[in-house]
Amino acid sequence: MSRLKAVITVPAYFNDSQRQTTKDAGQIAGLNVLRVISKLTAAALVYVLDKFKDKVTAVYDLGGGTFDISILDIMDGVFKVKFTNGDASLGGEDFDQASLRHIVKEFKREIGVDLTKDNVALQRFLEAAEKAKCELSDSVQTDINLPFFTMDASGPKYLNMKVTQPQFEGFITDLIKRTIAPSQKALQDDKVSKHDLG
Repeated sequence: MSRLKAVITVPAYFNDSQRQTTKDAGQIAGLNVLRVISKLTAAALVYVLDKFKDKVTAVYDLGGGTFDISILDIMDGVFKVKFTNGDASLGGEDFDQASLRHIVKEFKREIGVDLTKDNVALQRFLEAAEKAKCELSDSVQTDINLPFFTMDASGPKYLNMKVTQPQFEGFITDLIKRTIAPSQKALQDDKVSKHDLG
């Protein structure tokens, strides 16, 4: 019986040893591992191969936990990853935390209760912040409603807050700026101008 053929994706920051270990694990699992590529490259393949011919392109991947940028050279339908850079400690989770800080600050300002020591309330706020982030991808405003998430001497507390895209963009601006230097370094190290990208 022939083994199942596989192309395995790994995080862009994996080194050769980590890639080889992943390939070995796939083979131990009974797979015929054709290639190990970064998840960033896999995303690029889906998007660029049909759309671009003979181009240099950049793939900007701001994922849940990491940021990666890769410069790809596409020639006659064949791609080559020329350079990869990024920030392994920057991702969507940081955006959720920025939203959480804003919500906690606003709640303290409006209600007068500091929730930084209430782990249960913070977890509910974090879930609401992540949901709001996703909703703001498709709309200009969203509502965060958390009924009776904590209590103090005066009774139960609830949160009802509107968050707009401009507000959200305001408290993630510094995070977005952190992607600029790695992106510029990727272009400089590969000796590519942003005008060369297709």
